[in-house]
Amino acid sequence: MARQPSRTDPPLLALKGASLSFGDLELFRDLDIAVGAGDRICLVGRNGSGKTTLIRTLAGEIELDRGERFVQPGARIGFLPQVPRFPAERTVAEHVLTGLEDRNEAHRVEPVLERLALDGGRALDTLSGGESRRAAIAHALVSRPDLLLMDEPTNHLDLPTIAWLEDELSGFAGGLLLVSHDRAFLRALSNRTIWIDRGTVRRNPAGFEAFADWSAQVLAEEETQQARLGHRIAAETRWLREGLTARRRRNMGRKRALEAMRGERARLAAQQRRDVRFSLAETERSGDVVLEARGIEKATPDGRTLIRPFSTMAKRGARIGILGRNGIGKTTLLRLLIGEDRPDRGHVRTGFGVVPVYFDQKRESLDPDQTVRATLCPGGGDTVEVAGRSLHVMSYLRDFLFDPRQAAGPVSALSGGERNRLLLARLFSRRHNLLVLDEPTNDLDIETLELLEEVLGEYDGTILLVSHDRDFLDSVATSVLVFGEDGRITEHAGGFSSELALPAADAPPRESRRTTRTQPASRRGPSRRLGYREQRELDLLPDRIEELSGELAELRARLADAELYRRDPSLFELTTSRFAEATTELEQAEERWVELETRREELADAG
Repeated sequence: MARQPSRTDPPLLALKGASLSFGDLELFRDLDIAVGAGDRICLVGRNGSGKTTLIRTLAGEIELDRGERFVQPGARIGFLPQVPRFPAERTVAEHVLTGLEDRNEAHRVEPVLERLALDGGRALDTLSGGESRRAAIAHALVSRPDLLLMDEPTNHLDLPTIAWLEDELSGFAGGLLLVSHDRAFLRALSNRTIWIDRGTVRRNPAGFEAFADWSAQVLAEEETQQARLGHRIAAETRWLREGLTARRRRNMGRKRALEAMRGERARLAAQQRRDVRFSLAETERSGDVVLEARGIEKATPDGRTLIRPFSTMAKRGARIGILGRNGIGKTTLLRLLIGEDRPDRGHVRTGFGVVPVYFDQKRESLDPDQTVRATLCPGGGDTVEVAGRSLHVMSYLRDFLFDPRQAAGPVSALSGGERNRLLLARLFSRRHNLLVLDEPTNDLDIETLELLEEVLGEYDGTILLVSHDRDFLDSVATSVLVFGEDGRITEHAGGFSSELALPAADAPPRESRRTTRTQPASRRGPSRRLGYREQRELDLLPDRIEELSGELAELRARLADAELYRRDPSLFELTTSRFAEATTELEQAEERWVELETRREELADAG
């Protein structure tokens, strides 16, 4: 475990009085930020808020307009950029070697390559997206840095590699600053949060686990402030209208104060947080059977088996996740199931009236030279049909957080997250009843991810999904297809966290041709009731849940005090820390109660 930093420890890396602008856009002003040994900071914010710019500034890649950057003498800083730029005509091992300041430490390269399953002799320009990411991680880790700055480290990584990296960083003794959309990754690794929100940098001395409640509190306080200001403006306006002529001189002073308040309200309104808003509905009703695969097989052109005989059936309303390591064949299976590719053997039957829309992993369906507006209205005009409603294209773009000025710009000018949102906007405006999503979460900010989960949860069509985002899979998928190393695919109920989702390595593979169902309770053993300890635990859990709920209400009321942090920083830190712990304890208690109560009912029914 990483040691906790002392308040007296000097920072490893800091910015002081830092200001940076790009043209007319001011990203931050007079910013102070420090990262020390043991700090595990998650940096969160919407796409385009400046997270990558801030982390690149900390890494020394961007010069400040004003202020200073401090690096503790002798400190080693490791940096993983969001988009690594690899030099031409260099092997993986040669590139990783450049991550060392002292070439006498070259013996460190091979162990890092082995841990990340990389061939040091491979040319960098032959690597896949996941392999390139692992090479960049190796470059950042090889020097055993005192501080790691990592921008979207889980992008393009498969679940086993994400689990390895999470474990590696859990034991990292230095400072850590992370930008990531992977919420499970952030919850596991962070102990502090920095939130960039509409040009303001906010800090919370608690990890990402507490972010949802903290951010909701901040936004609620803003609404309260605006409401109070509105009441004051109304009162002052009424006073001025009813004021006597004899009070004219005082009236002028209050009028100036009123204009100042109106200016403040206008400023707050301009900064008012716009929410991502989109909806999704099945526009064409399909038949009950959406697709059926029978005995399909597929191999690469060089003869490597990707898929051994596999059969499955997807009925209307199914939400199927596809899991497996990078390069194992997930996208190939997706394309086979929707008819974009043909199997070597076997066949796939598409059901009556099935209309798919495909979110492709490489965003190849977006024309980089086309304007944002023309992407949604390729035939011209200014309206978009969404779920039977006609919407103005500018209004629809605002729902996906696009600035009106971006509408006339090319797709090539958009960031990765903005391209994702544009592709979602286009897909959701098309006729469909089958959503095919290949890595839809890459580059999306956390707020958009959570809304997408809600939208997909209410969608009445069918979903096929490839993703390495554990929270996303748990939220959306009701069953998963899991690739083994030998090209066999097994089907299981539940999302990523299901106990069946990742079968044991020695589990015998079998061809799956069934709809998702749970194992009958009668096969789980002869017992027809809970054991004494489990029954006792079940009896005590309601009281524990009530106790934790009451404690959380008290803590929430304490944190609602806007002056608490200024008045007593230590108490604020203790309160936020306990709030995060109690929230986790309550979730675990509720999940355990559901688990035990479900088991009790199943045993009773089986008896």
